[in-house]
Amino acid sequence: MVLVLAIGDLHIGHRAADLPPQFKALLVPGKIAKALCPGNLCVESAYEYLRSVCGDVTVTQGDFDESSQWPDTQVVSIGDFRVGLCHGHQVVPWGDKDALAILQRKLDCDILVTGHTHEFQAYRHEDRLVICTGSATGAYSSMVEKPVPSFALLDIDGSKATVYVYQLIDGQVKVDKLEFSKAAAAAGEARQL
Repeated sequence: MVLVLAIGDLHIGHRAADLPPQFKALLVPGKIAKALCPGNLCVESAYEYLRSVCGDVTVTQGDFDESSQWPDTQVVSIGDFRVGLCHGHQVVPWGDKDALAILQRKLDCDILVTGHTHEFQAYRHEDRLVICTGSATGAYSSMVEKPVPSFALLDIDGSKATVYVYQLIDGQVKVDKLEFSKAAAAAGEARQL
């Protein structure tokens, strides 16, 4: 069993000062095995914060990141899954299911973690899972009227992934759950959030 943080579009130093304190209280060091960030950390201190929560951090380049050290896409193996990572500003139209499916097929991944839209989404498409992390800080976006701060934790156990979605609504952290497995996906049984 591997606990994976999927978090993106922090925009710290540009559109937000910091993560909400309610989220920081949940993201304690030593519990999360891997962090996946599809970009727009913006400043180096945001990356260092993620490294303080979890030593194994994979990041892709966002369109507002000050550093240009990260690639546009990455694929990592976690359990029985290939997990693809891409910010999403490169996908046109932004957030489009079919355009993201093309990227997912190109990366040959079971789970795609993306961002850019600042709106959390998790859905099954073409027997694969797509997770858009939303904005962890609720940073402004022209695509969403009022972004809700969000991130996800994936509990990956072999070929089963349980996705816990954390959203900050009216000052309270709300958690939803989505289950996805490779076997169920092949049978068309994954539940949609």
